[in-house]
Amino acid sequence: MKRVKLKVMGISYSQTQSGAYALLLIEENGERRIPIIIGGFEAQAIVIKLENLEPPRPLTHDLFKKFADRFNIAVIEVMIYKLEDGVFFSKLLCNNGEKEYSIDSRTSDAVAIALRFGCPIYISEDILEKAQISNAPSETDTVVSGESGSKRKPSSKYDSFSDEELYKMIDEAIKTEDYEKAASIRDEIEKRKGKKG
Repeated sequence: MKRVKLKVMGISYSQTQSGAYALLLIEENGERRIPIIIGGFEAQAIVIKLENLEPPRPLTHDLFKKFADRFNIAVIEVMIYKLEDGVFFSKLLCNNGEKEYSIDSRTSDAVAIALRFGCPIYISEDILEKAQISNAPSETDTVVSGESGSKRKPSSKYDSFSDEELYKMIDEAIKTEDYEKAASIRDEIEKRKGKKG
């Protein structure tokens, strides 16, 4: 079975399901990309890591990482191995220094964990071929987070606030665990830095 390495392109609001998000994965050395519909909690866990936000208390995936580190368990890779009725199936390949173990996982959780362990994400060639989308997100899509080059709607919601006010607001958003708001404020701060530089 031929495997293709993927990277996280970003997360966008789902155009098809209200209250859901699309996790966008792209092949590392190519243009094919796949959208995976995920819930708000899973999207939040991925955005926090992509944006390098520090929650005041560890989220479930952070706790998993700390637990694994304490017991010398490494997640070596994530493999998306099956697509059935629109649902992706994934496995975590783990190693405790003596033996390797394969653990079934929801794909959204597997990606959130892969980001925390810095391990690669793979998909089988036939699943990528079957599930890929041909176009990048359109200008009307709102990308919550992702690598540079992904499109974002300009944030006008925070335009009227000073830099100092934005930094206070982002601290408050993190304290109250409103990570989506924190990411939006961070986007505004980064946009301003880009204009100044």
